[in-house]
Amino acid sequence: MQGAQRNSLKLLQWMMAASLALPIALFAIAATISYTSTKDIADREIERTLDVAHEHALKVFETIDRSLAELNEVVRGLPDGLIRTREPALHRRLKRLADSLPQLKSAWIFDADGKALVNSLVSPPPELSFADRDYFYAHVDQTIGTFIGTPLTPRPPYQGARFFGMSRRRDSDDGSFIGVIQASVLPEYFESFYARIGSDPGSFFAMGRADGVVLAHFPRLDRDIRLDPGGPVGQKIAANPVHGLITIAWPSDGIERRLGYRRIAEYPIYVSAGLETSAIRARWFATMGQHLVFGIPATALLFLLLAFAFRRTQHLQTEAAKRREAEEALKHSQRLEALGQLTGGVAHDFNNLLTVIRASVDLLNRPQLTEERRQRYMTAIADAVARAARLTSQLLAFARRQTLKPEVFDVGERMQSLHDMLATLLGPAIEITTRLPAEPCLVNADASQFETALINMATNARDAMQGKGRISFKVEAATTVPDTLAHLPGAHIPGSNGFVSVVVSDTGIGIPAARLGRIFEPFFTTKQVGHGTGLGLSQVFGFARQSGGEVTVTSEVGQGSTFSLYLPRVPADLLPQQQAPNTAPALPGSGMSVLVVEDNIELANFAADGLTELGYSITLVDNAADALAELVVDTDRFDVVFSDVVMPGMTGLELARAIRDRGIGVPVVLTTGYSEALAQEGSHGFDLVQKPYSIEELSQILHRAARVRDGAAE
Repeated sequence: MQGAQRNSLKLLQWMMAASLALPIALFAIAATISYTSTKDIADREIERTLDVAHEHALKVFETIDRSLAELNEVVRGLPDGLIRTREPALHRRLKRLADSLPQLKSAWIFDADGKALVNSLVSPPPELSFADRDYFYAHVDQTIGTFIGTPLTPRPPYQGARFFGMSRRRDSDDGSFIGVIQASVLPEYFESFYARIGSDPGSFFAMGRADGVVLAHFPRLDRDIRLDPGGPVGQKIAANPVHGLITIAWPSDGIERRLGYRRIAEYPIYVSAGLETSAIRARWFATMGQHLVFGIPATALLFLLLAFAFRRTQHLQTEAAKRREAEEALKHSQRLEALGQLTGGVAHDFNNLLTVIRASVDLLNRPQLTEERRQRYMTAIADAVARAARLTSQLLAFARRQTLKPEVFDVGERMQSLHDMLATLLGPAIEITTRLPAEPCLVNADASQFETALINMATNARDAMQGKGRISFKVEAATTVPDTLAHLPGAHIPGSNGFVSVVVSDTGIGIPAARLGRIFEPFFTTKQVGHGTGLGLSQVFGFARQSGGEVTVTSEVGQGSTFSLYLPRVPADLLPQQQAPNTAPALPGSGMSVLVVEDNIELANFAADGLTELGYSITLVDNAADALAELVVDTDRFDVVFSDVVMPGMTGLELARAIRDRGIGVPVVLTTGYSEALAQEGSHGFDLVQKPYSIEELSQILHRAARVRDGAAE
């Protein structure tokens, strides 16, 4: 019971742990899946935004490049002097171009010395040289097509926003360098566009040249930056130079971002778009927060309910433990009461038996005792010993510790054979009726204990009727069984062996309902002190349970009582052939050598003297270790080993096992009054003599065991 209670508390503790661990595990799995999904969604958003930024930049650069090509065609073949004369008209044309393209700050036509021939800002242009600007000197020595320069600050007297130049080379008819056509592009135009399409928190855009010069940046920067081509960003782009997705800390601010980049076709320009990883995590946190809003209260509620159940169960078990302690105290007082009854009952019976034995011994010591009186006194001693043995058997039976000797017998036949004895026991004033079945009702039980149980029930019925009334005995195959047997295989299955019931009914005074629950308790009796031990019905109970059966009682005050003994039924083909009872006298030893192992010196001397008188050769040792040593030294010296079971050190059963395990071919006969090991496990195939035993019985068993060995040796 206590183990079941501990298991229930452990189960609740495991459930409490599971109520936290399982949601946490599920949350961790969901969080992992959600984080992966959030990253995938972010990557798709970055790709879509990058497509927009790339398409926008490509159109801007193509528009400017086409405009530069058209200007170059307009002034192709015109000498610088003629261009200056047409400067007002060309100025208006460049101004219209700059005004029509919001990405342009200005448009310029330079001569071979870097001086402005025409621009869209002022007319006529100042006499300034721009030969030191990258958009100019990049074309002096070679034809490179469209050039995109680095961000620059306007040179006085020109003012305004920073810009980067897009320029093309002017060639003469013979291919020599005669100047540059240039357009000043506003980075802020791109940054404004990025601000419009990048409204999500953590959005990022950048546009730069292949050499690492950043042309536009969002969020906007207050300084120019240039990425190292050999740095982290440059290395990742070099690994996939056209397009890719990377996670990296951006050099300008050290913020980690998830970036997508793509090169603009035909231009050494890269456009990138991305999100800060913290913004991606914030999205994930927001999603998981929605789960937690519902998950945490539900988990907490479940945990609190289980905690309440645990505390409640703990409290109930504490209360149950207190009740058990109170019950144990009550049982202890009942045991003390039972010990008092045992003192008055068992001690009375044993003293009567000892008185008979003592008086018989005294009378045997008188001189000139006739043979008839000597035989009568010896018979009285033997009968007293037999009654004492039966009383001990009752003590062991109610405790279910007796070593039973089961055999297959017919209950009806055994009942019939006991009829005359029961009639004598119950007296002439009691009418006996019996109802026996037509077919055999076989059981596998200790026949002697069965008879004792039947006599105990009959005696109890006689006392309940105060020696006058009617007792009926009925034997039949049980059609119903008590609840304690209902769970056993074959209890209710048609065609199975089932149980045999022996019903004993009387017309006595009956048993009050308050006492029905105690009648099978050891030492419980309603008789006066000295008139009963309270072991009779306890023996019946112990015998029934130890035989795999049950005993029940129904009673009503003034209407008598009915006791029902249930024993497992066995098939008819298991009934052995009838054998004549063994009434043979003591067998002579004829020199048979017996190794007697007994730690009680008085009992050892009794056995040795009795066997010696019968012609046995006796070697006596008082412990199993010495006995084993004797056998090892000379195995052929002994015909049989006779050993007590309960001894200090190595027990008799352990000695017998050691003899068998070592291959010593000497039979072993064991003896005991009671052994816990034999009661629980049986004799393990060894012959067994129950104490108290007679020399005649001992000689027969020793002779039979030794004959088996002799036969095996022939």
